[in-house]
Amino acid sequence: MYNGQKVIVVMPAYNAQKTLRKTYQEVMEQGVVDLVIIVDDRSTDETVAIAKTLPHTILYVHKKNKGYGGNQKSCYRIALEEGADIVIMVHPDYQYTPKLIPALTALIGNGLYQCVIGSRILGGYALKGGMPVWKYVANRFLTLTENFLIGAKLSEYHSGYRAFSRALLESLPLENNSNDFIFDNQMLTQVIWAGYTVAEVSCPTLYFGDASSVGLTRSIIYGLGCVRTAFIFRLAKWGLISSKLFPTY
Repeated sequence: MYNGQKVIVVMPAYNAQKTLRKTYQEVMEQGVVDLVIIVDDRSTDETVAIAKTLPHTILYVHKKNKGYGGNQKSCYRIALEEGADIVIMVHPDYQYTPKLIPALTALIGNGLYQCVIGSRILGGYALKGGMPVWKYVANRFLTLTENFLIGAKLSEYHSGYRAFSRALLESLPLENNSNDFIFDNQMLTQVIWAGYTVAEVSCPTLYFGDASSVGLTRSIIYGLGCVRTAFIFRLAKWGLISSKLFPTY
């Protein structure tokens, strides 16, 4: 609990057997997390078996693979059903350090922000942590383009380390989003559309063999999707189109 608020960490898991336990242990070491929700997207390794041994955890296994975005939809829905006031997404591949959980929790729990992300770009941690140069360049180009079209000033839109208030999650039309990787980008853009400020905390990351990684082809598809989302945002802001991603409040 934090200031009487229930803190739940959600982990969208897929073939995370090598890093799940380590990530979970560090999450719980932070002392503010009440519950961990692990949603398995039909892993083919021992992820489910390991998750069943972890205390203070709810495990939900999809009947069929729903994709990264579909997994997150389940994560947030279950977290709200379990009474979460603060929800933090931590990838179980240990790419993002759980040691930032107290900081993310405090920013939301004290009412300062409704959304906080861990930025790999602030502080120059991306390249230091092993991010491939081509991914770093693509990140910078996409972020510049998105900031221009959306009218924001974020250091990046592509971090998977995020924290949200209950009120914010309940207000977003998440079911209208993609079930693929572009879900992350759509969700963050929806936060901005709804008029919320996105706070950023400098976040060290690690790129290593057991960490999840998206290949070149999927990265190109993701990048084009990000630009498309930003264009839709801008056209909707101008009133030229309507979009289920960005409803009128």
